Formats: sequence, C-alpha cells, structure tokens
Amino acid sequence: MLRVHLHALRHAPRAYLTAAWWRLFGKRARARAQFAPLLAVSPLAYRIWLRGEAPARGYDYGRAGPPIFALVDVRAGRGALDETLRSLEQEGVVALAVGTPDIPDLAEAARRIDWRDGAWLLPVAVGDVLAPGAAAAYRRATDFVAGTRTHVVYADDDLLDAGGQRHAPHFKPGWNAELYRHFDYLTGACIVRAGATDLAVASGADWAVRLVAFAVEGKGTPQRLPHVLHHRRSRPAPRVPARVVPTPAMIGALPLVSVLVPTRNRLNLLRTCIKGLARTDYPDMEVIIVDNGSDDPATLAWLDALDPACHRVLRAPGPFNFSTLNNRAAHEACGQLLCLLNNDIEVLSPDWLAIMAAHALRPEVGAVGARLLYPDGRIQHAGVVLGVGGGAAHAHRLLHPDEEGYFRRHALPQFVSAVTAACLVVQRARFEAVGGLDEANFAVAFNDVDLCMRLNARGWQSLYEPRATLVHHESVSRGLDRDPVGAARLAGELAALKARWNTDEVVDPYHHPQLNRFSERFVVRL
Repeated sequence: MLRVHLHALRHAPRAYLTAAWWRLFGKRARARAQFAPLLAVSPLAYRIWLRGEAPARGYDYGRAGPPIFALVDVRAGRGALDETLRSLEQEGVVALAVGTPDIPDLAEAARRIDWRDGAWLLPVAVGDVLAPGAAAAYRRATDFVAGTRTHVVYADDDLLDAGGQRHAPHFKPGWNAELYRHFDYLTGACIVRAGATDLAVASGADWAVRLVAFAVEGKGTPQRLPHVLHHRRSRPAPRVPARVVPTPAMIGALPLVSVLVPTRNRLNLLRTCIKGLARTDYPDMEVIIVDNGSDDPATLAWLDALDPACHRVLRAPGPFNFSTLNNRAAHEACGQLLCLLNNDIEVLSPDWLAIMAAHALRPEVGAVGARLLYPDGRIQHAGVVLGVGGGAAHAHRLLHPDEEGYFRRHALPQFVSAVTAACLVVQRARFEAVGGLDEANFAVAFNDVDLCMRLNARGWQSLYEPRATLVHHESVSRGLDRDPVGAARLAGELAALKARWNTDEVVDPYHHPQLNRFSERFVVRL
C-alpha cells in the first residue's frame, strides 16, 4: 500500500497533500473522499484488490443441473484456443468451437446441443478464460431466474495482458437498457437461455453480439452476478453516440415546456441564463422566473423590463427554500413539461432542451438530466450515485469530457438513480403525481435526489443525457463548510435522505459493491 501512496504523491502531489491535510485535522470523511480517487488510479491498485478477492461461489453441480454449452467464437478474440478450451473443461462446460472445420457455423453447433434440459449458452471469444468457480456461480444463478422471463445472466470481467496478468477490471452496473444501447457490456461475459431457433436468427457475422441482443430484446430483465468471472483478451468498446440533430418534425411534435428559474439578485448570472433560453431552439416555451426577494435595484429594474409575453415573474420573498420556489412555479405553469433550471446555467447549444424533452416524453422515463460542466470545462454533473459519502454525489465529477474515465460512462446516455435539479426536465403530470419537491425535509439539498427516487419507484426512471451539455457556474472550489445554521440544515437534510432511502448502506444499482463509496470517479474499492 505504501507504493500506491507514493504513486499518488508523485503524480498528483497537490491533491495528495490536500487529502493529507484534511486527515491531519481529523476530517476523516473528507480525507477519504480525496484519497480514494488518488490511490485507486495507481496501476498497483487492482493488484492490491486481487489479494482480497473472494472466490466465485455456487452450487457445484458438475455436469448435472442446467447444462451450459460454451460457443467459442474462433474468429473473435486473441490468444490460444487450447487455453480457452482447457478453462471450460476445468469448469465442466461442454465447449463447441464455432468456426472450425468440425463446427463451421451455428447451425452445426445447434445440432450438437442437447436442448431437452433447458440449455444455457456461454458465448466466448478465443483466448478468454473463466475464473475458477465461474460455471458453478452461473448454475446457481440459473436457479434464481428459473420460472422468470430472464434470458441473460452476466458477470464482471477483466483483461489479461501478454504475460497473463489481470488488469483493467470492469465492475458492471445492474441492468441498464439505455446504457446497453451504446455499450455492449454483456457479450463475452454472460450466459444466455436460448434454443435452436435463436441460434438460427443469430447466425452470421458477429453472431455472439446478435445472440445476446436477441436474448435481451423483449425478454425479462438481465441479471447481474457482481463478481469477476471472465478473464478476457479484449472487450467491446463503448460507442459514444453522435450528436442528436433535432429535425423539424421532431421539434414540431414537442409540447409546451415551462422553464422554472428561481433567483435572487445575481443579475450577471440570471441575464446569461435568460439570454441562453432566448437562443434555445424549441417550438413552445414559457419562462417563469421565481424572484426570492431580490433587493438589488439593477436586478429589479431588469426583471420589470422583461417582455411579459415571454416571461412571467413570480414574487416569492422569504427564506430560501428551493423546493417551495419550484413547487409554486410548477403550480402556475401551463406546460406539459417542466424544466427546472438554476439561474447560474449557461446554454452552450440551442438544441439542449429539445433533446431532453424528447426523452422526458418516453413512457418509462421520469426526470431527465443534462451533462453540466464547470466554467473550466470539467464535469460538474453526469448523473447522481446513491451512497457515495453516505448520501449521494455527482458521478465523474472533475473529469474532463475528453478523458476515458470509467469506460466512457460520462459520455453515454444511461439510466441513473437521480439527476440534479440544476437542469432537469420532467412531465408535469408525473411531477405532480409524486407530490413535487419535498419542501419540509429537503429545502435546499437532496430535493432532486428524493424527487427522482420517488419517480423511479413509480416506474419512471431517471435518465442522464450527455448530448445536452451546459455550463453550471457553481464554484469548483466551493468547500463543504457552512455557517452554523447552514451546517445544521445540511446535516438534517442528509439525515432525512438516509432515513428515507437508506443511502448510507444501499449500493446504487448503477454503481457496484467493488467501486469506492468515497469517490465520485468510479474507482476500485481499496
């Protein structure tokens, strides 16, 4: 572990010393939040994790129970076929090498499989090997999904270098249909319940990808085994989607959206925000500015001069309560969609709202969140992860959008547990169905997390869309210290979040038990 600390100190001395400073002064949680990403990016981190890796567990059925037939794609992957076949034999899995003279295609493979006992198929690439106990773990998983519509069980994986050393682990999220559209994190590390007809449909180039996709489409929810069961020579790469270009037909079908902007003074920020809305390419929009007791003469004069045909100003003096301000504006809104927008948001591209609105109209989607950047270009928000730091935190914060990060997750549309209300679009009927924002328990912090969780519970899943990217002028350097009143309020809201959603114990379904709960950067737990 000392070598890991030295690596962090050498490559990020300022950040490391900041973390050490907080630890010296007894701020243990803050120190761990600083140390976690520094230590985990060391190339030695995964080797240290491997020392404590628990073995894969399952019922050792041998060749009894649900049969698993491995379909080895000899035209895909890298490495020796003998190594793959030996690994499968050790796990009691019948291997069929597809693409050899003996089994040239899936049709011939189908004739070699005994389908009577409900066979599961294991598509693997040549050169890949199974971890000890992998087959037993998969067989046990088939017990749990027996009688369900689930046709895919998948596991974590890592890579093997030229010397056979394990590296680059992929600790995968729970099933995420939106992420899967852009990143096939199943193929090559899963078993599939299928039949001879399925193999016929999947035949052709990239048959393993097609077979898994067919098993996913229209079937039950794929189930995750959160354990590294596959050691691979290569894996599919994420595909960052092209930028959405809203067509006239798409824009014409979008309904009225009510943009809700709470504010107090800070005319420089508000003016930038409202000018950005004026540049936004959206067919029907109303802007409701909720003035929480502004007393700056310039701000008041500017608000009074706004065109009432395009803007409404609601006067809402009193103590700042973000939930109350937005709930009041939502009550006055006329739009089918609501857009909660902070007054310190800067619009970069005119298509952001159309992109988010199109998602919000989907039947399975609740709150839609944008990718938000700090003014220096680094990520401020790329979805919210429950449990980080005991409450909730913004994923991939301080990562640059061009960096690889964790399998490019920050650049891919995906379902998440929550998104920030700094820029959030939701159907007004769904916002009202869950009672809006909780004014009593979450006046300032975590109101968006709580809203998203209540929408999720109704089957309206939160969605992160990085192709809608805006700037959030929240200070990168803003600390966690507050005045005594603010600190007490924040502590109370964090306690309420923990009590309602168990965030100090729960593992976010789109995170992983082996990722660090003190880091926003998706790094291995040490």
